[in-house]
Amino acid sequence: MTELLGIEEKTYTLNLGPQHPSTHGVLRVILEMDGEFIIKAEPVIGYGHRGHEHMAENRNYTQFLPNLARVDYLHALAYNQCYCMAVEKLLDLKVPERAEFIRVITCELNRISSHLLWFGAYLMDLGAFTPFLYCFDDREHLLDLLDGLTGSRLTYCFFRFGGVPVDIDADFVAGCRSFVSRLRSRWNDYNNLVTKNVIFINRTRDVGIITRDQCIKYGITGPNLRGSGIPYDIRKSEPYSAYPEFDFEIPIGAKGDIYDRYIVRLAEMEQSCRIIEQACNQLPDGPIMAEKVPKRIKPPVGEVYQAVETARGSFGMYIVSQGDVKPYRIKLRTPSFANMSFFPEMAVDNLVADLVANLGSIDVVIPEIDR
Repeated sequence: MTELLGIEEKTYTLNLGPQHPSTHGVLRVILEMDGEFIIKAEPVIGYGHRGHEHMAENRNYTQFLPNLARVDYLHALAYNQCYCMAVEKLLDLKVPERAEFIRVITCELNRISSHLLWFGAYLMDLGAFTPFLYCFDDREHLLDLLDGLTGSRLTYCFFRFGGVPVDIDADFVAGCRSFVSRLRSRWNDYNNLVTKNVIFINRTRDVGIITRDQCIKYGITGPNLRGSGIPYDIRKSEPYSAYPEFDFEIPIGAKGDIYDRYIVRLAEMEQSCRIIEQACNQLPDGPIMAEKVPKRIKPPVGEVYQAVETARGSFGMYIVSQGDVKPYRIKLRTPSFANMSFFPEMAVDNLVADLVANLGSIDVVIPEIDR
């Protein structure tokens, strides 16, 4: 309580979470309020901390594979791929071209499923129910495809060191083409329901602006960075796997507001469709596993860093090997942790009514932050 110009000014504390549906996980935000305006926002993390990095030091390389799907469960295959690529670097394993194409196809399908879930759930946060039904209808068709190949619908652990364990057949390729065609037929529906919706436009235009300088300061990556006009995408900037074989664009925004971040994610789904379509058309013949993959993974002494582009941004994995069957040290650089670090600055001086819109627009996955 302070006195300003002889007028008594009162602030109060408001809790958002840790069980609020808009946080999409166990996240608590302590808000200091002056009426309807936010003076301070303090995220409280750690409710779901499971110690993945420490667990890595107590398991062999193969046993740690399923853990990555529990870090970002919405784009698990990108995490799975990053870990496999890092270990393959340590082992000096060359992955067959067909396996790389399969990895790209499945990763891009998983990226679309992540964006569709964000799209539907975010609009529900803002009070629109219909887009949620459309998005999950499309997403179910996609999950049927991945389920038939990987045996999972969410926490995928499909890739292996040296390639993939199962080949794709003509039915899977036909299913991919059918899904791409179906999703493209939905853009008009999505644009009419959301993009051109005057209520959505008024809730998101010029709200939650992230400047280019703030992106650099906080290490923000992914659609949040590209929404601010910086065309940085690991798939283009530091090409890996089979991505150099494909022609695709990096969608960017102009203002860096919520609306721009929405447009970028919507456009990224179309770019993923382009990649999947090209990969299906150019799919090479050949083996799906590298030759002479050791049954007992025991990399030589060394260290390696590998980064990939997930649905939320740049995910990096640093591994230190001391020549044992267990990694000496694994460090995860998760995009949601960096993206969330900007949220307290984003929230200040905004109305509490815009808080959910701001938080949802940066698309954080809480287990990625806590890990």
